[in-house]
Amino acid sequence: MAPMIEVKNVTRRFGGFVAVNDCSLSVEKGSITGLIGPNGAGKSTLFNMVAGNLEPSSGAIFLDGREITGLKPHQLFGRGLLRTFQIAHEFSRLTVLENLMMVPAGQPGENLFDAWFRGRKVREFERGVRERAEEVVDFLQIGHVQNELAGNLSGGQKKLVELGRTMMVDAKVVLLDEIAAGVNRTLLNDLASNIERLNRERGYTFFVIEHDMDLIGRLCDPVVVMAAGSVMMKGSLAEIQADERVVEAYFGGSPTGHATSLPGATA
Repeated sequence: MAPMIEVKNVTRRFGGFVAVNDCSLSVEKGSITGLIGPNGAGKSTLFNMVAGNLEPSSGAIFLDGREITGLKPHQLFGRGLLRTFQIAHEFSRLTVLENLMMVPAGQPGENLFDAWFRGRKVREFERGVRERAEEVVDFLQIGHVQNELAGNLSGGQKKLVELGRTMMVDAKVVLLDEIAAGVNRTLLNDLASNIERLNRERGYTFFVIEHDMDLIGRLCDPVVVMAAGSVMMKGSLAEIQADERVVEAYFGGSPTGHATSLPGATA
């Protein structure tokens, strides 16, 4: 079975600077795979290439066995690859429910002819979209804010809405970019629980960039470590925490020459 995401010998240059260097990795179907590494390791650049925001200088990227190198985000959306952002991208003047209803593509109400002459078709489609949005609200347990303007929500609530937007289409894989940033621990626990449920109950594959090692430890197996633009290793978080090369990459080694724990790791 082909991996859900496969990156083969991908390099990205910015002038003379090589941000990602001959990088290869895979994200297996049905996994929650983490991507960690020190600042400047190339994680965000790699994520941007997988998401279609940047084109590789060389190499190839595959989604579910089909090459997607150079495809744009809207094209990847149509193939089931979605991304959430470190800073939520909500429609601030629409309600939570309306934000969810905006997601499905090809809505007949967007077509002037349908809007004028096929009102029944438009109403039936909108009814189905609303029902699905209400199901998402129930799943995420955010009914208390469904009629609130999205711009009035907290950072964590906005990220729950972003996660909900991925549920409005048939997502194959979701790229999660620093979901812990700016989120309090209570809402972060809610986010993590919903990610686990989507993975377990609906078969979502997740690819996660995150600096919060507690969250990585809870959600991700395996974990990929990047350093200097390339993959250093892949394994469980326990294996990674015990690897002196990883500690060297994060800390430059410890004064005693022995491995120390990664940020957020427990003894």
